[in-house]
Amino acid sequence: MLAAMHKVTVFRAPLAACAGCRSMARLMGVVCLLAALLLPPEGFAAARGSAPAPIFTGGRTLKSGGDAAPAGALDMAAAVARALERNPSLGAQEAQSRASEEGRKSARGAFGPKLGMSYSAVKQERKSSPRSVRPPELGTYSWGVEISQPVFQGFRLLNSYQKAALQAESDKAALRRAELAMTEQVQTEFLAYLRAEENVRSERDSLARLRDQLRITKAFYEVGLRPRLDVLQAEVNVSEAENILIQAENTRDTAQARLNTLLGFTATAPARYVGRLGHVPFRRSLEQCLEAAYRQRPDLLMAARAVEMAARDRRMVQSDYYPQIEAYYNINQTGNTPDLQRRGDGGSRSATWEVGARAVWNVFQWGVTYYADQQAGWVVTRLRHEEEDLKLTVGYDIKSKLLAVHEAEKRIAVAEKGVAQAREAYDAALARYQEQVGTNFDVLDASANLTRAQASLTGARADYLTALAQIYVAMGEYHPDLGRR
Repeated sequence: MLAAMHKVTVFRAPLAACAGCRSMARLMGVVCLLAALLLPPEGFAAARGSAPAPIFTGGRTLKSGGDAAPAGALDMAAAVARALERNPSLGAQEAQSRASEEGRKSARGAFGPKLGMSYSAVKQERKSSPRSVRPPELGTYSWGVEISQPVFQGFRLLNSYQKAALQAESDKAALRRAELAMTEQVQTEFLAYLRAEENVRSERDSLARLRDQLRITKAFYEVGLRPRLDVLQAEVNVSEAENILIQAENTRDTAQARLNTLLGFTATAPARYVGRLGHVPFRRSLEQCLEAAYRQRPDLLMAARAVEMAARDRRMVQSDYYPQIEAYYNINQTGNTPDLQRRGDGGSRSATWEVGARAVWNVFQWGVTYYADQQAGWVVTRLRHEEEDLKLTVGYDIKSKLLAVHEAEKRIAVAEKGVAQAREAYDAALARYQEQVGTNFDVLDASANLTRAQASLTGARADYLTALAQIYVAMGEYHPDLGRR
């Protein structure tokens, strides 16, 4: 490696003349900072979407353990809001976002001048003739102060700052993405809880119907109108319904414990969640959904920022092609005592100041910079391909989730019709049985069909709202209650 160093004219003057040099250093720092902020390289100042703001604007604090159950009931919107505030994983992502912002400020500070200080003490002993000057008995002490200002670093500082700013935006978008993912997770678990609650209610109704049927069958058996087989079959069906109800209640309690965990409660907290599986219309077309997704999704912005950061990395590598120029101003004082004062006949004291510029240029490094530049260029190309692949994946994601919304909506209409028909069939079978023209098996079969139809309707409604939550997040939109906006 060949290195060329050039030091421009060096001035030495009394110490009182340093005020103008300090002003010059400050002025150079301001000029470089303005150049970084107002005159970035081509492409960085191009119009682009800013990073989406986080949903939760307060400060998350780390809290060990879980909270007790709230005093009142929580609906879906309140559950989502609490999860965004209390979930520890979001607190970790927020800390990363704030750290990146501080990193941006740190990179910005590199444009300004640096102030350094040094102090040294040296004790020398050497044998010499009486005529030679002997070293100071207490040693030699020196103190220096230097102010340096980067003038030109081959755009390294500029690109370093721009990369830090892009990283801050990317981490801000990552926080938004994590918040949307948490919103979807809470909504999905909340809907699973409501679905389990509806299934418990349906199974209780089924158990009540079967118990009524058992009571009627026993009454007919006691008067000799029905055989013992009908009673036994009715008892078996009651036992099966009780078993299914126990499983449904366990599913509901498990969903509640999962919700408690997401919201920062203890798993055993008796939290109350309220809501219903209602129908919320969704009338956006595929084109509207795609337009919203390409405009709002945080992961797309993160992919774009990754490409830009890789480009900044390459420009930082390319900075080694250019000379590194730095202006400086320093003061040095030397004395034969720790307080830099002259003492004794052989004592000495001196003070000098110096202003100048240093330039260092690595002219040849056996292709180190060239191949590092090529490597960084291929990284940029890779990230651009990944960005395009993500855009294609987003299109598929939106299309599949929109189809899931339409499918569940159609299933709701079919299931509602099925529940009405099953209820009518059950009423007819029960009436025929009470009139002694139908069988007990017809009533039990009709009751089972009604229970299955109700479960199908509950599942269709829950699936519809779940698909709705997923497509909103896929578009990068925040809808805590899944309402229309």
